[in-house]
Amino acid sequence: MLYIPVISAVSLATGNFLEKLVLKNRKISVYSYQVFSFLAIVLLMLPFLYFFWRVDSKAYNFFSIGIFLLVLLFSILANLLNFYSLKGEKLGKLEPAKISEQLFVVLLSLVFSYFFGEVLYERNFKIIFPAIIASIALMFPYFKKDHIKFNKYFASAVLASFFFALELIVSRLILDYYSSFSFYFLRCLGVFLISILIFRRSSFGVKDKRIFFEIILTSFIWIIYRVTIYYGYVSLGIVSTTLVVMLAPVFVYLLAYIFLKEKISWRNLVSTAIIVLCVLFAGV
Repeated sequence: MLYIPVISAVSLATGNFLEKLVLKNRKISVYSYQVFSFLAIVLLMLPFLYFFWRVDSKAYNFFSIGIFLLVLLFSILANLLNFYSLKGEKLGKLEPAKISEQLFVVLLSLVFSYFFGEVLYERNFKIIFPAIIASIALMFPYFKKDHIKFNKYFASAVLASFFFALELIVSRLILDYYSSFSFYFLRCLGVFLISILIFRRSSFGVKDKRIFFEIILTSFIWIIYRVTIYYGYVSLGIVSTTLVVMLAPVFVYLLAYIFLKEKISWRNLVSTAIIVLCVLFAGV
């Protein structure tokens, strides 16, 4: 099962890069991207629903529907804040804020475990402590005076990471009632419908074919990421999955070194070593 969160880690790194590539184009607004990216996800997933659809009867009770509506709310807030930050700031400058999502997931999982039990949320400190250490190590390379700039875009990215984490943690309450594929499809369909109702005409503005195909590719990557993340949460546990997903920057460093001949700083090497050791220590 370890390969599942590894796939999540690779797709997360790729998705963030592609998303910035699309949003840096002045021809597309945050609102347009919000609507069309979720429309693309829905359309890409639609043909496969016959094979992967599963929604249990428990998904239709009042509690489950309430939780699902919360997931939609947190998702809309997280995505808008994320797109806004990516539109206005360089990806490298936002990386510390985006990486904080993993720390938020671990900490929120620990909090929720005291309210909803250890069946859904891990409270195994042999995994939690390494995950917290790995989260801090993940941000270590960015602890530089000239790297972190606390402006409105950075603040938006931090808030986006928090709401993404909160969305994922809350989702775990009802994930057992769906297949990972059907849950992500319904989540994206809900976000798309609400977004198009809110933004209406302001969301229609994608006329460039290149942007259109970039959105399709990015959406495909996010499908891989979220479906594997949900599957990992159910089969491995939230903290265990998150700990392995923290290896995402390691893959980025290796690819940059092998294919782009970029040098790896000592901070990156230290961060990578700590994260790998934490994963090995936790025995994930």
